[in-house]
Amino acid sequence: MDLSQFSGFLVFLTILTMGFWLMILLITFIIPYWLVGYFKEAWKYRKEDKLAAKKE
Repeated sequence: MDLSQFSGFLVFLTILTMGFWLMILLITFIIPYWLVGYFKEAWKYRKEDKLAAKKE
C-alpha cells in the first residue's frame, strides 16, 4: 500500500466516522428535541383553540 492509497483510506475512514457520529447525534438529540417541541407547540395551540371555543 503506497502513500496515496493510505491517505485515501484515511479520508474514507474520516468521512465514515463523521457520518456515524452525525447519525448518533441526530437520533439521540436533534430528532427527539424537534419532536418534543412540535408536540408542545401543537398542544399549546389545541389548548388555545378549546379556550376560544368555550368563550364563544
